[in-house]
Amino acid sequence: MNRLSRVGVAAALAAVSALAFSQGAGGPPSPEAQAKSAIETRQGLFKLISNQMGPIGGMLRNQREFDAALVAKNAARIQTLAEIAPELFMLDTREFKATKTAALDGIWTSQADFKAKADGLAKAAGATADAAKTGDKAATLKAAAEIGKACGACHDSFRAKP
Repeated sequence: MNRLSRVGVAAALAAVSALAFSQGAGGPPSPEAQAKSAIETRQGLFKLISNQMGPIGGMLRNQREFDAALVAKNAARIQTLAEIAPELFMLDTREFKATKTAALDGIWTSQADFKAKADGLAKAAGATADAAKTGDKAATLKAAAEIGKACGACHDSFRAKP
């Protein structure tokens, strides 16, 4: 996805955060409000990734008819969202427990590894989008399986088990 699209997605996520901050009674938001907004924005990003992956997963499980154009579109969106993810974890929110989160401490103690895993997701999503543009179902689904593996690798290290 091009730079302009990434900027648009980032702006939309920033607007969500800004809305939470604007709810206060003037002045800068409290650290607690900043943490809550950061956590909710991150959760929103991962819900978007899940939303975009849903139809692709259905195709992988033969529960949905293969649609190369849909895979290309959704995989490109996942690529953009994955590229944004590390930026949303710049604020360390571990000390704020009022908003539930599945984020593990390793995100902040191993930020290079976290970024590498997000980059792996972006790369897998980009490869899937490229494969889908060829219309080759087998190649596309093989590439799409790598998105799932990239998600799982990050979850194993940085997300609390449900």
